[in-house]
Amino acid sequence: MTHTSGASTASSRARLDRREPGEVFGPSFSLFADVLLVGLLTTAACLPVVTAPAAFAAASATLRQSADHGLPVRAGTYAGHLRARLTARVLAAGCVLPLLALVLLIDAALLRSPLPGAAVMAPVLALLTLGAMVVGLRATALEAPYRLSAREGLLRSVADPRGTLLLAGAVLLSVVLAWSIPLLTPLLPGPLAFAATVVELRSPAG
Repeated sequence: MTHTSGASTASSRARLDRREPGEVFGPSFSLFADVLLVGLLTTAACLPVVTAPAAFAAASATLRQSADHGLPVRAGTYAGHLRARLTARVLAAGCVLPLLALVLLIDAALLRSPLPGAAVMAPVLALLTLGAMVVGLRATALEAPYRLSAREGLLRSVADPRGTLLLAGAVLLSVVLAWSIPLLTPLLPGPLAFAATVVELRSPAG
């Protein structure tokens, strides 16, 4: 009995330590590195602002392809997904982001304002902004034929409340990290895209 238990433990450790050729730290560390690389690539692609939806969609597609085929993330793969998603419709959707930033500025002004109703409107605007970010992330993680569909992202957010709450938690955590450790900001799009992709993969609506 002891011999059998010892053999089982040794087999489990062997599976955990299994590495691909050229893989130094094991699969878990490779995933961590891939997410960070995707984060940096997505941040660079988001610099024109209106390209942000395409950048996050490319990040999700890259991570999904890496998970499906077990391949490491490469900048060329990400660039190919990004080019495929830079359409006029997606760029037009990216124009919504400055409006979202304006809502956040109004919300911040209301928090410091003595105007009547400011204590009520500020949390409402904050919740609406959070909801819009979650729906937007869900939309970027969709595959064809629903790729980058805000309507489908909203429907799936409603149909999968658990996934929506998980993604909202990821957004809030990213906001806290960006506020407390600004140096991490360029890396945060990677974990957000990863969270959106995982939520979409586990969603019953998907």
